[in-house]
Amino acid sequence: MTDATATTPAPAKKAPRARPPAITVTAAAVDRVKSLLAQRGKPSAGVRVGVRTRGCSGLTYTLEYADAKGPADEVVEPEAGITIFIDPKASMFVFGTEMDFVEEKLQSGFVFRNPNEKGRCGCGESFHV
Repeated sequence: MTDATATTPAPAKKAPRARPPAITVTAAAVDRVKSLLAQRGKPSAGVRVGVRTRGCSGLTYTLEYADAKGPADEVVEPEAGITIFIDPKASMFVFGTEMDFVEEKLQSGFVFRNPNEKGRCGCGESFHV
């Protein structure tokens, strides 16, 4: 009589799925960030995306120059040669967001398309999740 458990191999462990980037960046946004970094006049590590409590809906996106990576920043490096740092306090609010740069007749600026948003204020400056 043979012992079936001795000859049965252990089930193979599945490899963990690769985590998608916190944000994706369009070509227009990459071009604009490169232009802004070039105009700055001093070296920058990249730009930092964050959120701040502000506006009628609660939160607003922030974008600032980053001279160095913060200790807990998440790093998103598009293939186009720019580095985006995600402020750790913002990561749960921006996960899955697309960052774009839009130029229209009367305005231009960075636009964040966030699938997690539950609503925006009437002026479009703030959001809530």
